Amino acid sequence: MAKKKKSFLKKIFISLLVVLLLVGGYLGYQLHSMIYQPNVTLHGKETDFLYIPTGSELKDVVNLLYEKNYVINRNSFEWWAEKKKYKTIKPGRYLIRADMSNDELIALLRSGEQVPINVIFNNIRLKQDLAGVIGRQLEADSVKFLQLLSDEEIAIKYGFTAESFLCMFIPNTYEFYWNTSSEEFAEKIAKEYKKFWNDSRKKKAKKLNLTQTEVSVLAAIVQKETKMNDEKPRVAGVYLNRLKKEMLLQADPTLIFALGKFDIHRVLNKHKKIDSPYNTYMHKGLPPGPITLPEISSIDAVLNSEQHDYLYFCAKSDFSGYHNFAKTYSQHKQNARKFQRALNKKGVYK
Repeated sequence: MAKKKKSFLKKIFISLLVVLLLVGGYLGYQLHSMIYQPNVTLHGKETDFLYIPTGSELKDVVNLLYEKNYVINRNSFEWWAEKKKYKTIKPGRYLIRADMSNDELIALLRSGEQVPINVIFNNIRLKQDLAGVIGRQLEADSVKFLQLLSDEEIAIKYGFTAESFLCMFIPNTYEFYWNTSSEEFAEKIAKEYKKFWNDSRKKKAKKLNLTQTEVSVLAAIVQKETKMNDEKPRVAGVYLNRLKKEMLLQADPTLIFALGKFDIHRVLNKHKKIDSPYNTYMHKGLPPGPITLPEISSIDAVLNSEQHDYLYFCAKSDFSGYHNFAKTYSQHKQNARKFQRALNKKGVYK
């Protein structure tokens, strides 16, 4: 009997052990699945971006993930987030992948390893235009960027006036983190501006007897006069010749800027009467600021301007985008009459 009892107890012990092992294995599998098995779905996409705003808390991140239905099992995600002590939220733009596990997702968000954005701006005329373009690409809204661009103290801090501050923002592609503040944005652009103005460019500006800002202001006029990059150095040469002779620049694009009527196709004598520092028919020298953000090609066109004796130019009557250049006013008047007749023929009177 003792042997039978001992054998029976042994079988019970083995059975319990097997059960415990099975239960332990099942629980271990469940635990492993909750941590390491895929728990992210992007609904057909392989990758997507998660934008976590500045000042977010864990509940905000959870809501963002749930709103987009990115998390399959919410309980397991929140449980592992608690176990991993994911409390310090790092804002930014994160690249998430389909089939990420809870562990991978939380590790990414804890790391703060966000993906930068290539911020692009060009064809900018006014401060509000630039603020709008930047505000659509970064977290800070356009109002904050416009406030920065309009702040005279900040402009002076970087070596500009309120009118010339836009010269610092050279159109290009720049890499920023999505949650970059307006102040951080300006700081990085200032560094990029200094890199752009290398020793070679500085020497060329000095040779022209122009400051870096003056080069940009003139480049903006050149850019509005012609879209043809191969013609820009010649147009720049005309304006440089006029500056040397202390002649009025008489640049039509500056009048259009002063008027704020950017749909004007034909500058008339009445437009030349506007009282504005940007009226180069009335005031000698360069205007106080750029009439557009000059591209690198326009800035370099001024720095590498063509040397010639031209003092005038007028758009060609074939509307090719190119210009006729003249050394004398009488020659210029002939070219201007041809273009005016062409405008009349096309019915362009304003």
